[in-house]
Amino acid sequence: MSTDTLGLREQKKRETRQAISDHATQLFLERGFDGTTIADIAAAARVAKMTVTNYFPRKEDLALDHHEEFAAGLAETVAHRPAGESALGAVRRAYLAALERRDPVIGFTGRDFARMIADSPTLVARLRDLHDQREEALARRLVQEEPGDPVTARAVAAQIAAADRLLFRELQARVLGPGPDKAGEGSGVGQADEEVSGMDDAAAGTGTDKADAGARMDGAGAGAGAGAGRDKAGARMDKAGGSVGLDEDGIAAALGEIARRVFDLLEPAIGGFAVR
Repeated sequence: MSTDTLGLREQKKRETRQAISDHATQLFLERGFDGTTIADIAAAARVAKMTVTNYFPRKEDLALDHHEEFAAGLAETVAHRPAGESALGAVRRAYLAALERRDPVIGFTGRDFARMIADSPTLVARLRDLHDQREEALARRLVQEEPGDPVTARAVAAQIAAADRLLFRELQARVLGPGPDKAGEGSGVGQADEEVSGMDDAAAGTGTDKADAGARMDGAGAGAGAGAGRDKAGARMDKAGGSVGLDEDGIAAALGEIARRVFDLLEPAIGGFAVR
């Protein structure tokens, strides 16, 4: 088989996968995640049900179809930081850059998509799992870099991941607007102020204290993956009306201030760890 033939086959597979994902997202927005079946998606994409499950073994992956990239995100950010930068510094820089470009990964998914996530217990649970994987990947990376102190490495990872969860929940609360946020377990806009204050004491504690604080904050966000690498979702939200009326600039400005406070609080305790 020629290289050209293999290339065309791979391109066809990518196109089929994308088409299935696009149709699934549209159906989820129209009917809700739990109200849409694999058969519905297969019919819309004009493929067999088995084809859908071959590309997406879990239904949740149709909504969060870049889950692998998301789970590795913090670890990859740290792995590719420049010389002289700490792990915390790398995550801070990457988060503020993501705010500037309104990245769906950190929560700029549009109101309709955010509501679809929040209204599905299945997706909320999947996001928590992805966030746990994200923290674990970061912990493995830091342990690899600092093998002489694995406990502190994991404590640092817990603190960074807790901040990541907190910032995502606050952004999603603002995207969703007033009212209960199921994805954030009932937290509304402004909840970050209370939790940022709680992080002040946590950041000043010992490695064990920091790990405990990170675990306590696990519920601070349903998981920073509602966007889960969905660059395509961000583009589709406007078509679906999901971003109409959203003051994304205002949201980004507010989250920028909150993020700086969060990272400033963590800086004295973990800012000197894993400096490249």
